[in-house]
Amino acid sequence: MNTTPLPLGPTPSERLNRARADLRMGLPVVLNGEGAILAVAVETLSPDRLAALAQLGPLTLALTARRAETLKARAYDDDLARICVPKGADLRWLRALADPADDLMTPMKGPLQTLREGPSGPARTALALAKSAHLLPAALLVPLSGPTPEGLTTLQTGETLTALAAQASLAPVAAARLPMAAAGMGRLHIFRPDDGGEEHYAIEVGAPDRNAPVLTRLHSACFTGDVLGSLKCDCGPQLDAALTQMGAAGAGILLYLNQEGRGIGLANKMRAYSLQDQGFDTVEANHRLGFEDDERDFRIGAGILKKLGFSAVRLLTNNPAKVRMLAANGITVTERVPLHAGLSRHNAGYLATKAAKSGHIL
Repeated sequence: MNTTPLPLGPTPSERLNRARADLRMGLPVVLNGEGAILAVAVETLSPDRLAALAQLGPLTLALTARRAETLKARAYDDDLARICVPKGADLRWLRALADPADDLMTPMKGPLQTLREGPSGPARTALALAKSAHLLPAALLVPLSGPTPEGLTTLQTGETLTALAAQASLAPVAAARLPMAAAGMGRLHIFRPDDGGEEHYAIEVGAPDRNAPVLTRLHSACFTGDVLGSLKCDCGPQLDAALTQMGAAGAGILLYLNQEGRGIGLANKMRAYSLQDQGFDTVEANHRLGFEDDERDFRIGAGILKKLGFSAVRLLTNNPAKVRMLAANGITVTERVPLHAGLSRHNAGYLATKAAKSGHIL
């Protein structure tokens, strides 16, 4: 009889997902690497917790290089800046550096002193965690010299960065037949990642041949466009047009990937919309928030296609980056099929920016 106790503690993947939830609730997480560091998301930080952290030692604010560029802060670590937090700085000061909402009203926030020396791994890990939790990429860090506060999630810095960069394993959860107005009869598949992230969906139209290139669309979730009929983007019309085209062809695969706002989440997407109201284009707005032009991971789409048994596609897209990403992940793209729908006076500037700055072929 095997008497070896079965492991009941969380796996690294489970600790990672727990850390995301903690950051969203305003709890610090412990990052172990070159010493122990407490890290907390500025967006969800409370005044009481800030006061408690300030008693532990000097505070450092980690921002991405994109946000640092807007603030005219030196990013000595290339991809991020570690800003020294002055003694007595309050939550309002921290959030003014993290959130660009009021940048135009209070453009001068410096001079800001940034660190050159010391390990940048904890800051990099904290920012990656905040992004993965769909929070503003801004984290407050403080060295932990005493015992770890009870109940906090502890992560290894290097291990966490590797896990965040890795492709999550996707498992099929359920599938059922679904009649659709635009595409006729189909089948909806649900896939769940093993890292606790959001589920993704595959809509199988008709009965696609697994041995031939299938008409395919990688569609990122857009609550405003797909559900509310927003005219600021072309997402809703593209979704309808893709399903209609697949229905007319008799077969197709539409992957509905939960990567709202090019991977930054709905709340940050609304922040970007607010910045667009101030006169910034979609790429400039993302950069001011601290994000890259596009934070999506199209490896997810390649993984789902492989799970469904497809290796070659005719890709419905205006975005050559999707073609390159699928090809780099083992999916043959035999043809890029243009998908033009939804142009209006409300989104003409948005589409022009996608063409000029993101390489879309419109």
